[in-house]
Amino acid sequence: MNILTVFSHPFRDKYPAAVMEAFHKPIIDAGHSVNILDLHAEGFDPRFTEADHACFWGGELPDEIREMHQRVAKADQLAFIFPVYWWSMPALMKGWIERVFTGGWAYQYGSGVEDRGKAPLDGLLTNIPTILIGVGGSKKATYDKYNYEHAMHTQIDLGIFSYCGVTDVESHIIYDVEGESNAPNREQGLKFAKKAGEDFICPSRIPKNVREAFLKNLSLE
Repeated sequence: MNILTVFSHPFRDKYPAAVMEAFHKPIIDAGHSVNILDLHAEGFDPRFTEADHACFWGGELPDEIREMHQRVAKADQLAFIFPVYWWSMPALMKGWIERVFTGGWAYQYGSGVEDRGKAPLDGLLTNIPTILIGVGGSKKATYDKYNYEHAMHTQIDLGIFSYCGVTDVESHIIYDVEGESNAPNREQGLKFAKKAGEDFICPSRIPKNVREAFLKNLSLE
């Protein structure tokens, strides 16, 4: 099995990278392969360019985006590991999604561009199991008080992945990791990441359905 991990942090010797290593350890130990797409190290440009705009309206796919499509296509599972910035993923990772999740590849309306705004949406990505692990500086109580985590689930799990046909999404946050006083939290976070890796590749893992869960919660409110 091949795991593609999209990673967004400028350093590979800081805590978010340690979380990624802890997540990968049981996967590698089990004999699976890991392909790390380090957005900073690879110099990915997150800016939506004129070429991207032309592609959005049916033009040619930029070469660097075609390469990203090929890397995703080779993956059996996807992982996204990132620090939480302003209650979301970093701009670099968001820019990767904006450029890579193209029309005609990740989603489509009707038969193509000419049906946008007229025909129903069709998510084109296969339902590839996907996990997101965010590293947060704030306490869980803060996320709970303002419903930040729910907002992240809605905009990322549902609004990006489910929109494109990937409903088997699980997302987690490791809370309150900044400063020396929170060293125990960081240690617990690494244990959590390792367990998340074990569970993600477990043959008996039960697929999620974020769309069904969201609609069920709405009906209960």
